[in-house]
Amino acid sequence: MSENNNLTAIEVYKKIFHNIEKVMKGQSKAIRLILSGFASGGHILLEDYPGTGKTTLAKTLALSIDTGFKRIQFTPDLLPSDILGVSIYDQKEKEFKLHKGPIFTNILLADEINRASPRTQSALLEAMAEGQVSIDGRLLKLEELFFVIATQNPVESRGTYPLPEAQMDRFALQFDLGYVDAKDEVSVLTAQNNTHPVDSITSCVSIDNVYKLIEDVKNIYISEELKYYIVEIVNSTRSAQGVLLGASPRASLSLMKTAKALALFDGQTFVTPDHIQELAVSVIAHRLVVDPQAIFSGQTPQGIVEDILKRIKVPV
Repeated sequence: MSENNNLTAIEVYKKIFHNIEKVMKGQSKAIRLILSGFASGGHILLEDYPGTGKTTLAKTLALSIDTGFKRIQFTPDLLPSDILGVSIYDQKEKEFKLHKGPIFTNILLADEINRASPRTQSALLEAMAEGQVSIDGRLLKLEELFFVIATQNPVESRGTYPLPEAQMDRFALQFDLGYVDAKDEVSVLTAQNNTHPVDSITSCVSIDNVYKLIEDVKNIYISEELKYYIVEIVNSTRSAQGVLLGASPRASLSLMKTAKALALFDGQTFVTPDHIQELAVSVIAHRLVVDPQAIFSGQTPQGIVEDILKRIKVPV
């Protein structure tokens, strides 16, 4: 990995993007979105039908980086200690020793997160918001690079628990992958004829490369006008018709940070309105609580955000 030590931030992004693209055919938009969350320090929730590649996308991202990766399969009987870890008494040393759980890693895949009980899901809240966990009254810091990719199936209800609003708000973006077109699906069949392409994925960048990418995203410029534009978009969700709970200031922060990441990916040193508009639905929609009557009438969180974008004047 020594030859990659002098990579620029845009080169790091391109290397990871192309590595994932080898496996995820026809999903360039989804790859761009997940990397915007990753490079801006946010967390991602992938929600889509079975077999669309949610877990594969998460695993391929993790394998593309020379760093720690853990996967947790969420189930109804999963306990908080299965995620955080537990203290076990050492007979020889005559003391309790902490056996750390899978949350002590750099990239954590929380597969089918809505299959675990709210008690278990809550074990992730402090970790995702503060980068720390509480175990046996002790505060333990997580890795400097800590990124959660969670997946859930929107059509199954048996044995699932809806994520609470507080937890949904911790995800910088939520989006689906959708079905690829026929040509790309044929490419998937060909690629998996003998083995799965994810088995051949190796790391293409180091953790130091990733730290540089994250730092350079922070340095991307965003004007005061665009900050007000972001706040106006988010604030409009709080008074939108049919919305019981609008987006929080955390949504404004996520939209600004991920827009900076997109600007860097595009080789620009500043954010444009296009970057904000590209991300708005993925950043905001999952945070809204819509009145059931409004949903019955055909309103959706995504549609509400799209209508707001059409109404608000774009800064020039």
